[in-house]
Amino acid sequence: MLLESITVYDIAREANVSVATVSRVLNDTAPVRTSTRQKIMAIIEKHNFQPNVLARSLVNKKTGMIGVLFPDSSNMFFPEVFGGAERAAQKLGYTLFLCNTFSDCSRESEYLNSLCERQVEGLLFMGGRINSRHCPDALVQEVVHIQKKIPIVLINGSLPGHPCHRVKTDEYLGTQLVMQHLIDRGHRCIGFIGGTAETTTTVEKLQAYKRTLLANSLSYRQDWVRLGDFSMACGRKQMDQFMMMPERPTAFLCINDYVAIGAMKAAISRGLRIPEDIAIAGFDDTQLASAMNPELTTVSQHSEQLGRQAMLILSKLIQKEKVKKLTILEPTLLIRQSTQ
Repeated sequence: MLLESITVYDIAREANVSVATVSRVLNDTAPVRTSTRQKIMAIIEKHNFQPNVLARSLVNKKTGMIGVLFPDSSNMFFPEVFGGAERAAQKLGYTLFLCNTFSDCSRESEYLNSLCERQVEGLLFMGGRINSRHCPDALVQEVVHIQKKIPIVLINGSLPGHPCHRVKTDEYLGTQLVMQHLIDRGHRCIGFIGGTAETTTTVEKLQAYKRTLLANSLSYRQDWVRLGDFSMACGRKQMDQFMMMPERPTAFLCINDYVAIGAMKAAISRGLRIPEDIAIAGFDDTQLASAMNPELTTVSQHSEQLGRQAMLILSKLIQKEKVKKLTILEPTLLIRQSTQ
């Protein structure tokens, strides 16, 4: 026989058993007499038979595939979350199908349709529409419709009005922790850099920023808040703008580590010392934070744990187990050289 033509029917015929018996041996779904199992395995090895994964999935209605949508492969936070999910998935017997959406809603829709066509058993969703303050209802309903067919877990996001299963880090608390640290270090003039007004993560951190100032009897100044995006270029640009102000903050909280690193570079290029002349803190604790000189004070979202927990919850949903709608992880403040 040609290698390409070997099927379970050929194996069954040569072993003089039923196709169902061969299937039980391949999938280990039911007991088979030892002598029969050995005979079937010997024939499988002789022909170097490789079961067709798609064909098996059509039979048992399980593909073992999980779709993952995330917004930015260049930001190390998201690959770190994915890494945690992937390690958990491997232990659970799943394979992850990764889709980089670039926070483009139309690309998200394309991937969602494609993943459903490939009969993934579940979806992990990060970024994009689930972090939008004003997500169009059509985009919300698209996810809600898919959720009726396959389980979905949102990571650090939500769909207002629709109780999806969610795993998130308490970013509000994380912002409070780092703000209080800066205040306790004696800073009374603290700026905020980065993010966009249309993303929920920016709004949440800004609320915590304002309220922590007020709780410490410190004034909130609109001109000390400069948004932009989530990149190093944003941090550099906005810090340069602050440097031209007659009165500027002595410390800065940045929306993430990338913006913080850009801000640090801008400050250093102007001859400022960190933290002696200016203190800078980030958020996320990506690998770059501890690689900087000086090392960056930041808030850990426990990215690997975030991904792992999301995958564990998704697995339970696939098995039709009951899981609470919202799981919140507590962040950790990591104090390093940039604010000491």
